[in-house]
Amino acid sequence: MSVRVASLPLRRSNLLLDTWHRFERDRLAAAGGIVLLALAIAAAGAPLFTRYAPNEVDLARLDAAPSAVHWFGTDDLGRDEFSRALYAGRVSLSIGVGSAFVAALVGTAVGATAGYHGGVVDSLLMRVTDVMLSIPPLPLVIVFSAIAKPSPTILILIIAGIGWMGTARLVRGALLSIRETEYVEAARAAGCGSVRIILRHALPNSLAPIIVAATLAVGNAIITESVLSFLGVGIQPPTASWGNMLQNAQSTMTTKPWLSVFPGVFILLSVLGVNALGDGLRDALDVRMKE
Repeated sequence: MSVRVASLPLRRSNLLLDTWHRFERDRLAAAGGIVLLALAIAAAGAPLFTRYAPNEVDLARLDAAPSAVHWFGTDDLGRDEFSRALYAGRVSLSIGVGSAFVAALVGTAVGATAGYHGGVVDSLLMRVTDVMLSIPPLPLVIVFSAIAKPSPTILILIIAGIGWMGTARLVRGALLSIRETEYVEAARAAGCGSVRIILRHALPNSLAPIIVAATLAVGNAIITESVLSFLGVGIQPPTASWGNMLQNAQSTMTTKPWLSVFPGVFILLSVLGVNALGDGLRDALDVRMKE
């Protein structure tokens, strides 16, 4: 008995180690993780990397080109674009991560409830999911953003509200197969309630698709926030986001391209990094992947 108990942590440790080895061999995923980490550090430590506040005005350098003084140049109000890009990263990345997290929670709750209980509960929840999937997301988000004051918190809730359905379907499919396994039947026989079985036995065995779906959702949320801010129904000035920085630069893209290039590059790098990381996690967490 003692040997059997001691071997369980070892197996779990070996599983985590194998997953890490599969992930670290994926150079693209590792590069994506490094890019995201660098962007997060730059955004979180913005006051350390720039000497200008995001809305500080330099009247002597209006519409200045990139230089040693203003690395990314300045806009028509004399605001430092490098500073604004870093502070904008706080908003865009926090909305991306926050909305993906909320969407994962809602999707997991809906999918686990539907998959575990089945029957009428499953049919009802999946019909609601199908209805939500049938609605074009961007017009719906634009309408909600126009009605509600588009603060970061509101945008997180709005974007999460149109992004939970994919996770719900993944979790439902996993729970449909897991609920018939022997250890779930044993938990039922031992008197465990539905919530305890789902939280302690079913969901831990469904974490891989949830983690991958949530990771990939971050990139979609960043793009959605950027589109909304570019259209004027997202984050409002003077608060900077990568999307409204592009909106401010749309009339000068040919004459002052640096105003649009730098926020566009940040959006591109963050989305590519998230997608590369998500693909790497999907492959690493797939126990069927061959060595």
